[in-house]
Amino acid sequence: MSLIRQIWLLLLGTLLLAFIGSAGVTISSARETLQTQLRLKNSDNAASLALALSQQKGDPQLMELLMAAQFDAELAPSQAPAWFVKLLPIESTPGVAQVSDGWRALGSVQVVSHTAFAHDDLWQASLRSALTLAAVGVLAGLIGHAVVARIRKPLDRAVEQAQSLVNGEFVTVPESQVPELQRLTRAMNTMVERLKLIFDAQAAQVEALRQQAHADPLTGLANRKHFLGQLGAALQREDGAAEGGLVLLRVLDLAGVNRSLGHAATDRMIGAIAQALQAYTQRVPGCYLGRLNGSDFALCLPVGGVTLETAHAVTEALSVVLPAFGPGVGIAVGAVEMRRDRHVAQVMSAADAALARAESRGAFAVEHGIVGEGQGGAGVTAMLGEGTWRKRIYDALTHGRARLVSFPVLDSQRQLVHLECPLRLQLEAQGPFETAARWLPLALRGRLTAAIDERAVELALAEIERDGHARCVNVSTASLLDSAFVARARTLLMGAPRQARELWLEVPETAAVDHFDQVQEMARQLRPAGARVGLEHAGERLARIERLFEAGLDYVKLDASVVLGVAGDTDRAAYLKSAVAMLHGLSMKAYAEGVTGPDDAQALWQIGIDGLTGPWASALRGDLVG
Repeated sequence: MSLIRQIWLLLLGTLLLAFIGSAGVTISSARETLQTQLRLKNSDNAASLALALSQQKGDPQLMELLMAAQFDAELAPSQAPAWFVKLLPIESTPGVAQVSDGWRALGSVQVVSHTAFAHDDLWQASLRSALTLAAVGVLAGLIGHAVVARIRKPLDRAVEQAQSLVNGEFVTVPESQVPELQRLTRAMNTMVERLKLIFDAQAAQVEALRQQAHADPLTGLANRKHFLGQLGAALQREDGAAEGGLVLLRVLDLAGVNRSLGHAATDRMIGAIAQALQAYTQRVPGCYLGRLNGSDFALCLPVGGVTLETAHAVTEALSVVLPAFGPGVGIAVGAVEMRRDRHVAQVMSAADAALARAESRGAFAVEHGIVGEGQGGAGVTAMLGEGTWRKRIYDALTHGRARLVSFPVLDSQRQLVHLECPLRLQLEAQGPFETAARWLPLALRGRLTAAIDERAVELALAEIERDGHARCVNVSTASLLDSAFVARARTLLMGAPRQARELWLEVPETAAVDHFDQVQEMARQLRPAGARVGLEHAGERLARIERLFEAGLDYVKLDASVVLGVAGDTDRAAYLKSAVAMLHGLSMKAYAEGVTGPDDAQALWQIGIDGLTGPWASALRGDLVG
């Protein structure tokens, strides 16, 4: 039994005992008063009657007439219930007086009053007393309710704080004014603050290990292995860009520059190049940068058609900056347009060829190339117009030309955790179902992402009802920023509570960094409805989410770029182990994306990863099903 219920029972019991006691004392006192009044009345009536009879000089007939005149009256029916009369009898003590004729005693008279009138008065008095006490009891109950509510509020906050800790949300609450509860909330808040300090220390350690594993020590840019992992993940990702560009930059004769300028000046020159390139990553979401070796830098652009323009802009900017370091400092730049689903080796080979041509032309030369055949999405968009594309996407949603595809997430026992289900749209009747890379940029421009993600949730719930397998759908950052999307998603989940318990929803890591409050609110709204909420494509900025412990997330999926090659990279393994430990400490599951082979899978199991997805998991799942 809860403490509040015990307090209420104690309060009600006290009020009930007070009511019964007060009513009992009041009725008993009234009954004694009425009995005393009857006794006195009987005595007075007997004396009056004896005096009147004594004046009749002992004539029997006159005395009989007097008695008849005094007492021959019809008795009115009693208003008091029979049970009340039986429960509270009233004793009517007889009044006795002597009848005489002068000095001659004629006899005595005895008068006993009927108790019906007394019972009526006692009944009315009892009703008035009960109503008064009931009103007082109601008033006391209202006061008690206010007091209990005042006590309950800090108790509820303490319980919510404790439940938040269980859910991995480390929140503090205002201290109560009640001394006993104040000590409790103070102790809980102190514990939360200590956990936050521990998390901050873990996050700092994770970030340091990430830098060690993924970054070039001089510039802080991604090293070759990590950059190629990012590039490979972008080329294969369902929700990646359909087109993009790659710019390779090489410092000409770096060894000779180092001999002529000295090591320190050369490092400053390398830092200046890195700083100039980082301006693009800061201005353009989805743009990333790496240092491939001592002299080579790579810049990946998330859109197509601007690669050559960007290469020229970088070259012009550096042609102004680099001569200040000394004569003979120059760069060559190779740029290529690329399309999704190309292999990393194919893209890098084309970029290297363009860079070699630029290098053969001399300092600050730029060469351009294209990876793959055919016209890209940007060209088609330009021909059809954004309005036409918007209508195609809208028609696909309204006419049921949308479907989910499934990729398994497996645990260490090779059991299915859930199915990742990206949405594909049939933009033309009888045409192919296109990946998000094809239509997502256009949906973002047309503000259709909320409708698309809502449709994905509907399809996932229907698929769960069909076969019972848990499913995971992606929610874009744009949908997260649509204030109505979460409310509509909650309505869908509340309408299918059994299926909602098997639904997983995930947002990009960048959403948690840039729009933390919206991610937190989404988790608060949808988790009570049964869904699980997490992050996808995480790792690059995971430790920079300052309030990750308050987000209320269930899981985090680590990006393919941070898990690729973990089996043969001790620095990467150390980073992942630290990140997984941090997430487990926050009561979150950790999953790995884009796992390509059994060696990486085994290394990830040893690290403590809870599940993985990617080509290896899909192939294994196919073998298990077969």
